[in-house]
Amino acid sequence: MLKNCDNFRDMGGIRTRDGHVIKEGKIIRSGKLSELTDRETAFLGEYGVRDDVDFRTAAERKNEPDRIPDVVSYHFAPVFPENDRTRSGESKWESRRDYYVDANAAANDMIEAYNGIVLEDCAKKAYREFFEVLLANDRDGESVLFHCSAGKDRTGMGAVYFLTALGVDKADIRADYLASNRYLKDQQDKEHARAVDKGEIFAQNIFNLGSVSESYLDCALGTINNEYGGLDSYLTNELGLGAREREDLRRIYLR
Repeated sequence: MLKNCDNFRDMGGIRTRDGHVIKEGKIIRSGKLSELTDRETAFLGEYGVRDDVDFRTAAERKNEPDRIPDVVSYHFAPVFPENDRTRSGESKWESRRDYYVDANAAANDMIEAYNGIVLEDCAKKAYREFFEVLLANDRDGESVLFHCSAGKDRTGMGAVYFLTALGVDKADIRADYLASNRYLKDQQDKEHARAVDKGEIFAQNIFNLGSVSESYLDCALGTINNEYGGLDSYLTNELGLGAREREDLRRIYLR
């Protein structure tokens, strides 16, 4: 829909196990909004976006601030701690010596990041704020947009939580998560072309940073199972989504 925003997609059309469908124009996921043109910014308002939930760090927000129309309310909900330079995207990957010799180095970093998304208090707080915004989005023709930098990890887990709360099948949730690789393929190809001059191992690590993997999602879900007794318990006890909140989400977002 937008040429200058990676991984932008309306989540409408995804079906739940009991046959309901997510409404179009109610919830959108994307990457960063800092490079939108004036016309694309206006499009967000015309599309019905009224709330923008930003999962990035303060440093990311400062370096690449969102471009949104005046009708949109901005919600800053950082998932990663501000002092975590690796996860906030501030590291210079070229200086990481292990990225030149260990093809699994970046994947290991991603596994660590996904554990943080599940375990850290700031992440839980961010997703609780996300659901507060979602639950207030009860007016017809208005939508919530949520994003991070590439719209794949912090945003991806937000989508996993949201779709689980609505009763979407696990296979469909996984498919939506993995779809980021398709939406980000052009960007991944460009990054690989730039990185390959520094060697295939380095290029593989950059690819692993810029993509999603079943292993990343499985890590997060495994940590949730081991530490919290499962995703349903995590949503209820850590993110505040009890039966009433889930019913309200279904009323607002399903048809």
